[in-house]
Amino acid sequence: MSLAPCPQCQSEYVYQDQNLLICPECSFEWDPVEAKQQAEAAAIKDVNGTPLSEGDKVTLVKDLKVKGSSQVLKIGTKALIRRIVEGKDHQLDCKLDGAGEMMVTAKFVKKA
Repeated sequence: MSLAPCPQCQSEYVYQDQNLLICPECSFEWDPVEAKQQAEAAAIKDVNGTPLSEGDKVTLVKDLKVKGSSQVLKIGTKALIRRIVEGKDHQLDCKLDGAGEMMVTAKFVKKA
């Protein structure tokens, strides 16, 4: 049985003690089930719950006002996700057709 490497030091000498995995090199202990659930919860998802990644093409599901401008981004505007950012307000750094580079909240897009 092959176990996942240690998330802290990447050591392959990991052993299992009941439901925990333990690294003998750095003494780190973790529950692989909880680690998997946290990774899934941290994934950025669109309005339909589909996980998003860099390079995905998305469309807006709502008209959005641009802060500090009179410009409005119309529903159905296509965008390309340049990168995913861990932030408070916006998660996606996108290039929008006709509008240029903008930060967009993931709950206002759907995967195309």
